Amino acid sequence: MEIITDIPSLRLRLKSEHYVVFVPTMGNLHEGHLSLIQIAKQRSGCLVASIFVNRLQFGETRDFDQYPRTLIEDFKFLENHGVDVVFAPTEKDIYPVLQEFVIEPPPLANILEGEFRPGFFSGVATLVLKLFNLVQPQLVIFGKKDYQQLCVIREMIRQLNLSIEIDEGETVRTSDGLALSSRNRFLNGEERTEAACLFQVLSKIKLEIETGNKNFEELQNTARETLISRGWDVDYIALRQGNTLAPAQINNGALVVLGAAKLGKTRLIDNLEISVEI
Repeated sequence: MEIITDIPSLRLRLKSEHYVVFVPTMGNLHEGHLSLIQIAKQRSGCLVASIFVNRLQFGETRDFDQYPRTLIEDFKFLENHGVDVVFAPTEKDIYPVLQEFVIEPPPLANILEGEFRPGFFSGVATLVLKLFNLVQPQLVIFGKKDYQQLCVIREMIRQLNLSIEIDEGETVRTSDGLALSSRNRFLNGEERTEAACLFQVLSKIKLEIETGNKNFEELQNTARETLISRGWDVDYIALRQGNTLAPAQINNGALVVLGAAKLGKTRLIDNLEISVEI
């Protein structure tokens, strides 16, 4: 495995590669990232992973500073799982000057996460487009755990006519259903036990809809009230159309239920796709 930290060396290394598969990350790697790497390894080609904590997508300096950084452990993780090239640039490499040119995503990015984290998807899209330009991949892998982010990146690829295929990795969970996330390490013991409740209320909505309940508003409200009663600070529980994240319509194809809520000082997000008989 080669570790590359500067842009000229990255471009030189990848110049002769005919097929590049790319897994972008912010590090602090876990089994969720491994699932994306395993998808990437199913395609022959040069497997590139990046590690970069992107300041542009953090609303508060405190959140950026507190994001867990485990670079040495991440290098070992990626080497053990067959990654060919790791790109781990500094901020000066990615943002050599003040980043005044930014991607302004469509209205899709202003709902749900975008409403509660203004500027988040602009920061994500700007960084991801930069990485696409540097790595020049033919295939990129993103996880469904960040469902809205996946939708935004997919739409950016489509609207900007990027010659990139995108593949999706399923959310990886612990035995009690908690979606794996770097933020989980901030949960104390009691909070970690309670954290699975987010998955449970989303699962209940999924079951209700798949067995015929069409009262979407009541299902969302009940889930929200359940979490609040257990001490959660809820940002949203929302039923949406699977492909567009438009408000869910009865008998209108696949749905997704998304949730974001804070437990103590830790904000957790999750989602579940829902099959609906039309």
